[in-house]
Amino acid sequence: MNWLATFRTDIQRYTAYGESGALRQLLTQQGLWALLQYRVAAAVYRSSLPGLLRRPLLLLLVVWQKLIEITTGISLPYTAQIGPGLYIGHFGHIILNGNAVLGSQCNLAQGVTIGVSGRAERRGVPQIGDRVYIGANATVAGKIVVGNDAVIGANSLVTADVPEGCTVVGVPAQIVNHKGSQEYLQPSA
Repeated sequence: MNWLATFRTDIQRYTAYGESGALRQLLTQQGLWALLQYRVAAAVYRSSLPGLLRRPLLLLLVVWQKLIEITTGISLPYTAQIGPGLYIGHFGHIILNGNAVLGSQCNLAQGVTIGVSGRAERRGVPQIGDRVYIGANATVAGKIVVGNDAVIGANSLVTADVPEGCTVVGVPAQIVNHKGSQEYLQPSA
C-alpha cells in the first residue's frame, strides 16, 4: 500500500467519526496534519531513492515534523511503523518512540506516550496490534506486546504484555475484562 492510499484510509477513519467531509477534516484535524507529515516522511525513509536525493528530503521532512510537533503536540517519527487507519481523537501531547510498532485501525487519545523502558533484555519499545484503543494520558512502555482488539484505559501505565481482546486499567495496568475494543472504535450513531 503506498503512502497516499494509506493516508486515505486515515482520512476515512476521521470522516466516519465527523459529520463533515474529507477536506474539512483535513483542514481542521491536527491528528491528520501529523499523519500526513508522517506518511510522506515514512515513504521517503523507506523508499529506494538514491542517498543523494533521500538525505536532503529527509532533512526537510524532519523540519516539517518539528513544525508539526510544535503546532499539534503530536510526535510521529518517520522511523516508527504505523498501520493504516490511525485515528488521533484529540489535540496534543502524543509521543511515539521512533521504534514503536502500531497496527492498523487504532485510536489514540490525547496525552498518550508509547515509549522505551525496561532493563537488560526487557528494554525496548512496544508492539501494538490492530484495532487497539489507547485512552487519554495512558503510557505504554517497554519491550511488550499489546494484542489485537485490546483496550488500554485512561491514565494507565502498561509495562507488561496485554492479551488480545483484553481491557486493562490502572497503575500498573491490570486486566478488568475481555470485551475487546470494538465498541470503542465504532463511531457513535
